[in-house]
Amino acid sequence: MAQLSPVLKQAVPIVATRGEGMYLFDADDRRFLDFTAGVGVTSTGHCHPRVVEAAQAQVAKLIHGQYTTVRHEPLLALTERLGTVLPANLDALFYVNSGSEAVEAALRLARHATGRQNAVVFSGSFHGRTMGAAALTTAGTRFRAGIGPLMPGVAVAPFPHAFRLGMTQEQAVAFALRELDTVLASESAPEETAAFFVEPVLGEGGYVPAPPAFLAGLRERADRHGILLVLDEIQTGVGRTGRFWAHEHSPGTTPDVLVTAKGLASGFPLSAIAASATVMERAWPGSQGGTYGGNAVSCAAALATLDVIEDNKLVDNAARQGSRLVEGLRGVAAEHSAIADVRGLGLMAASEFCHPDGSPDPATARSAQQAAAELGLVVLTCGVHSNVVRMMPALIVTAGQIDDAVAVWSRAVAQALRATRAGGHE
Repeated sequence: MAQLSPVLKQAVPIVATRGEGMYLFDADDRRFLDFTAGVGVTSTGHCHPRVVEAAQAQVAKLIHGQYTTVRHEPLLALTERLGTVLPANLDALFYVNSGSEAVEAALRLARHATGRQNAVVFSGSFHGRTMGAAALTTAGTRFRAGIGPLMPGVAVAPFPHAFRLGMTQEQAVAFALRELDTVLASESAPEETAAFFVEPVLGEGGYVPAPPAFLAGLRERADRHGILLVLDEIQTGVGRTGRFWAHEHSPGTTPDVLVTAKGLASGFPLSAIAASATVMERAWPGSQGGTYGGNAVSCAAALATLDVIEDNKLVDNAARQGSRLVEGLRGVAAEHSAIADVRGLGLMAASEFCHPDGSPDPATARSAQQAAAELGLVVLTCGVHSNVVRMMPALIVTAGQIDDAVAVWSRAVAQALRATRAGGHE
């Protein structure tokens, strides 16, 4: 009898039978408020009627038109549509299926376009689990252990995580940029560095927004040294942070290459890299392709997703409800010293659990996350030490649902801390 790999561990013991808007339902029709959105994927909520309709209509016309063999209408329409929301200098697109695959394509493009080997990433980064993407990932050894040697040519510089560094934001930015300069002087010479890869908000690394001054510093150094700035907007893009792209919170910081996936097609597998035609045409012949990239049904779903986001002003909603969520989480943290930091940008919000001495407390974070599920709220952990609980509801979330989630979260934290005290732990 076949089974799922035992290595695959569910975050919560729920078997979902259907999804509707902000909610998941199990076989007993118990309703769970989903503040994971499939790890930031179901941007328009579960089974949005307009996305369902678009996908169903496309299935009846063309399911798969392999796009290095033929072109199809949803592919061409989506390319034109993305041109209206991408930075003006990013006018060429290449589609694949997953975030990891898009990161691999971006790395390949950066090396071809510059003729250079190396990439610089930042501590806490998550860019994927495939071999090249795993080499770029430092959000935890679990993503890269036991598969070495990994791809060479990757240097790691500090990310300005002010809370973890025990600094002000300004001090953290100055430190991170100074250390980046040291990396360029000691590990990866600028003339051998193809790209900086950075997330505008660390995802698996703990939901830490990159300060605008940090991204501006990367842009300045990239320009000075002829290095490509690659922004990994796989989790942050398509409205999640209260701007269509998270880097828009940092005016003037335009990427040379942008990677997007997750929320782009409301759950259908689709990812893309965007660059200028001048950069994209430097890719070597045959280096871009794939059997399923730019699938017709996924492209149709993406077009419907973009329509829903625009028509319902969901980017603005993400900004409003994100502020409400962070405010609510800070209220919970004010009652429990175990939550040492609350941070977020739009609908990417996090609560970090620490022991009284400031060291990470993954056990309480996990206990609170599990208690929330028991109470009907689905959330996830993240962070290098897995001591951060993150919330990323769909962009359709309402103020009432935010308040419901915060109320459940307050109960879950209190329950987790009671269990900790009963176990004799501080």
